[in-house]
Amino acid sequence: MRMQKIGTFEVEASDYQQQRRSFWSGNFVKASKSWGGFYRQRLQTCYSNLVPVGASVLELGCGGGDLLAALRPSNGVGIDFCPEAIEQARTAHPQLEFVVADAHELELGERTFDYIVVSELVNDLWDVQATLACLQRYCNSRTRLIFNFYSHLWNSPLKIAQKLGVATPNLPQNWLTRHDMANLLEISGYEALREWEEVLFPLALPVANFANRYLAKISPFRLMAMANFMLARRIMLPKIKNPSVTVVVAARNESGHIEELMTRIPEMGGGTEIIFVEGNSTDDTYEVIERAIAAHPERNCKLLKQPGKGKGDAVRAGFDIASGDILMILDADITVPPEDLPRFYELMVSGVGEFINGVRLVYPMDEDAMRFANLLGNKFFSWAFSWLLGQPIRDTLCGTKVLWRSDYQRIADNRGYFGDFDPFGDFDLLFGAARLNLKIMEVPIRYRARRYGETNISRWRHGWLLLNMVVFAARRIKFI
Repeated sequence: MRMQKIGTFEVEASDYQQQRRSFWSGNFVKASKSWGGFYRQRLQTCYSNLVPVGASVLELGCGGGDLLAALRPSNGVGIDFCPEAIEQARTAHPQLEFVVADAHELELGERTFDYIVVSELVNDLWDVQATLACLQRYCNSRTRLIFNFYSHLWNSPLKIAQKLGVATPNLPQNWLTRHDMANLLEISGYEALREWEEVLFPLALPVANFANRYLAKISPFRLMAMANFMLARRIMLPKIKNPSVTVVVAARNESGHIEELMTRIPEMGGGTEIIFVEGNSTDDTYEVIERAIAAHPERNCKLLKQPGKGKGDAVRAGFDIASGDILMILDADITVPPEDLPRFYELMVSGVGEFINGVRLVYPMDEDAMRFANLLGNKFFSWAFSWLLGQPIRDTLCGTKVLWRSDYQRIADNRGYFGDFDPFGDFDLLFGAARLNLKIMEVPIRYRARRYGETNISRWRHGWLLLNMVVFAARRIKFI
């Protein structure tokens, strides 16, 4: 009896797929001539902002291959079960690989992809969970899956447009909400990183570009958007076992903290390298670091004279010569206890996070650790950047940040997208991590008042600069 049930289920699945294959074979040309061209162009813009040029990309339900081609992948593979669609894709985009296959039973050999794109497909699948399970073999620890599926608020307008012959015809669809999709990802071994809305006006009307770029990102207009987007990753351990660490310490006028830093920075993983980047101090910081390194031959230390100005420049100089698998930033003022660094390390090696940010705003801090105006500014910028980046960022200016050296190199390679104007270094890394869709995690730490010297931060001058950076990031990340 049990075998009969399995057989019946398999027959139903086969009939479902055959019905859809026949439907799309007969309607593919009609779909390509619908009024959906403007909508598809907008989707291409959205995906191009998420997938960097030169990535390896797998697209399920690729149709004629236009979206895949627009992403300009180094290695692009398109999958569709409609032979007519694949034939057109191969003709239009011969530089890409196109395969006639069912997404539920995909066989592509031993290869993985940087990005897997599933556009306008999940509502049409027989078994979304089985498809997600099938995709696991094509994921590595860096793979990002991007989905978009239409909002069911648009059911009635779409049906009217289909009857008029100006919208792509369709068969009855799955009723998937963003919550449903996030749940399916979780039970299939994935984690949703971001979710948002796109496309308020799917037709080329005079207000369409403004509405799609700006209004679709703002409440209450975003609730009426047509496309739900979701970005996810597969949950898996990093490949590097017992990774080594580099701790970069930017030090300007911090001679009173050097010996304490040398003794308090813990050894982690496969070995800990400490790089002091001395920032052209007016005191004897450079000489004190030299003496501390000589006094502690058991520590793996380097000393570098900063080539430019600002903490951001110092951090980049240190990262450029770092040898550790994991890179850490630690402020020389010891307002963040060095003993907290292993907590950041454990999150990295467990695969839970890919970019770890310290948070000073959870535990009570020393009375003189942060001025009230600085506290208000930190809270405002935390809210602003959380909204901009699509991931919660509780404390943007905490000096302790941790990431893989390989991911930092990718951030550095794509730095031209945002420009080189961040004197702090925090936003350069946060923007880059968001651009790469890294999983950002936060570790609460107890923030101490500095015991030596004075802060190098100017509240009002640097606050104005941060406000300008918010506006710039909005144009580069949120409103595209």
